[in-house]
Amino acid sequence: MKTVLMVAEKPSLAQSIAKILSRGNMSSHKGLNGTCSVHEYTGTFAGQPVRFKMTSVCGHVMTLDFLGKYNKWDKVDPAELFSQAPTEKKEANPKLNMVKFLQVEGRGCDYIVLWLDCDKEGENICFEVNVDKDRSLLLDWDRVRVFDREIAQMFLNMTKLEKEAQVEATSKKEKAKQRPLALNTVEMLRVASSSLGMGPQHAMQTAERLYTQGYISYPRTETTHYPENFDLKGPLRQQANHPYWADTVKQLLAEGINRPRKGHDAGDHPPITPMRSATEAELGSEAWRLYEYITRHFIATVSYDCKYLQSTISFRIGPEHFTCTGKTVISPGFTEIMPWQSIPLEESLPTCQKGDTFPVGEVKLLEKQTSPPDYLTEAELITLMEKHGIGTDASIPVHINNICQRNYVVVESGRRLKPTNLGIVLVHGYYKIDAELVLPTIRSAVEKQLNLIAQGKADYRQVLGHTLDVFKRKFHYFVDSIAGMDELMEVSFSPLAATGKPLSRCGKCHRFMKYIQAKPSRLHCSHCDETYTLPQNGTIKLYKELRCPLDDFELVLWSSGSRGKSYPLCPYCYNHPPFRDMKKGMGCNECTHPTCQHSLSMLGIGQCVECESGVLVLDPTSGPKWKMACNKCNVVAHCFENAHRVRVSPETCSSCEAALLDVDFNKAKSPLPGDETQHTGCVFCDPVFQELVELKHAASCHPMHRGGPGRRQGRGRARGRRPAGKPSARRPKDKMSALAAYFV
Repeated sequence: MKTVLMVAEKPSLAQSIAKILSRGNMSSHKGLNGTCSVHEYTGTFAGQPVRFKMTSVCGHVMTLDFLGKYNKWDKVDPAELFSQAPTEKKEANPKLNMVKFLQVEGRGCDYIVLWLDCDKEGENICFEVNVDKDRSLLLDWDRVRVFDREIAQMFLNMTKLEKEAQVEATSKKEKAKQRPLALNTVEMLRVASSSLGMGPQHAMQTAERLYTQGYISYPRTETTHYPENFDLKGPLRQQANHPYWADTVKQLLAEGINRPRKGHDAGDHPPITPMRSATEAELGSEAWRLYEYITRHFIATVSYDCKYLQSTISFRIGPEHFTCTGKTVISPGFTEIMPWQSIPLEESLPTCQKGDTFPVGEVKLLEKQTSPPDYLTEAELITLMEKHGIGTDASIPVHINNICQRNYVVVESGRRLKPTNLGIVLVHGYYKIDAELVLPTIRSAVEKQLNLIAQGKADYRQVLGHTLDVFKRKFHYFVDSIAGMDELMEVSFSPLAATGKPLSRCGKCHRFMKYIQAKPSRLHCSHCDETYTLPQNGTIKLYKELRCPLDDFELVLWSSGSRGKSYPLCPYCYNHPPFRDMKKGMGCNECTHPTCQHSLSMLGIGQCVECESGVLVLDPTSGPKWKMACNKCNVVAHCFENAHRVRVSPETCSSCEAALLDVDFNKAKSPLPGDETQHTGCVFCDPVFQELVELKHAASCHPMHRGGPGRRQGRGRARGRRPAGKPSARRPKDKMSALAAYFV
């Protein structure tokens, strides 16, 4: 049956045409470039049954560009471009690998049908897609290059005088392109990034999902060698009826498989192997692409090498010698299942012998210059990490994901990793202080020590002690030299004074401090050049323009949301605890100031219902949906909804010694009996208040819960006596007690 290749201008159009012509009865798969799909079905063409292959390009295949220095606007006078600037035709988007894709899909086709627009653009793409059977040979100059323009021009003038190229010698040699080694994790991640456009972390997660669903073997392995007793035919038989590679698999099973190449046995798990057949509809697009590669790779490992004939022709044009090398496939071998590895048709050479002549079409002088290397791709980074022994098959994707999440690099098109200013400054800073912190040598040395431990050649405790000692010394040296890093940061980034927005006033200069939201969030006073850290993972806003009685700083309010905790804090006290019993990072809900209206002494109610060290503190900003929150753990008690006012009373409960609450309800929504609007009582013991308190995020270990352990949420219904023998964690009873606690 003959094959018809049909090419549309874009992938979506190819899919629509194939769906219509096949009446929906078609099979589809991604091509080697990962962008264009190939849709296959059977039908009739020119009165005979054929197999149709419908695919597409992505707009123009080729583009015209200037050469050498003429391609850089800062190195050429634009006026020169109109007369003497040489041009070249090259792929419009090299990353799509469109030329090779069309060569692979066009191999073995008998007809080509072009579904392109009926205009100049479409006609141009037609000529780009069609194969030129009378193509020219590109000869390489034996001198390769010269660095003197005048001498190069002399050779060009001498060669241009000749009209024919004479064959000086020909040679042919049979060679083989080896099938791949069995697949391990690092190679899978490398291919997933470079060819499938999947980041290492995402590829690893997809592979683990395929493993747990039973489609592939365990995907974390460093081994590329199958054990002698491994059943290779079993997984191969699973693929015998697959629509994409059934013919190849059946032929291998009938003729006998080729034993895989001997690779590296790391002693962990066998190479990654497909365990059962699957389709794209069954797995979904992302998982299918990875599964398809794993399966094709496995089939290729038990296939035969690709054999080809390498031909070399030496030419003479005038006094100069040129060479042309080409390849002709003898036996495709594994490249049938991995077509992107195949040898393109354009690499074949015409048959000739010594003395034959060919007309010279054009002789050009190309002017080029060296350029710095491009940014590393993920695949290249994985290769280098493996080479230098940095990380393992399990940790390599984690390391790459970490530097992306921490904004040290950003992933650009083609999965290239571009360092950010932060990443560059960090590397230069570490290098300036201690080069070993960024060079691969120290990490590689640690990995080697770990391998020696695994092999029983090194003592675990000695290696651990030595490594900890090395890094401890490096840490202290780095801390002592941190000024060098600060200098680089100041030069590379805008100062804090130029960022953030005004929020609260400084207690020293009474000017507004700026709130910097970028993590870690903080307040910065540009006048005093002071920075104050803040609680993280929440919102910060000004707290009613109230000030701390100790330092005159305006208070700010931290909140984790409407159903979570919130508390005010003084930026200065939060960073510089004013009392001996306070620690850095404590807000007003833990402050032991005896008279401040925002402190624990004034708003504390009683011992936390879950932890023994915490105190439930009234949140005075939470009305009308009032709540109390523990100042140590995550317990939150919602209470007295729609109350007009809630105040902590100076009186205490006679039963549990918790502070009483004075509550004023709105008359229209009062839950009190007899249309009363005011009530004073204990939230733990008063039966009226017990119905109005709801706990969240708390294990029911407090005596206020009669239901005992296990009742995590609900209404409190029990009396709340503090356990005997345990000291009170609530606020002091009166001002004298508070003052005594403060001074003592």
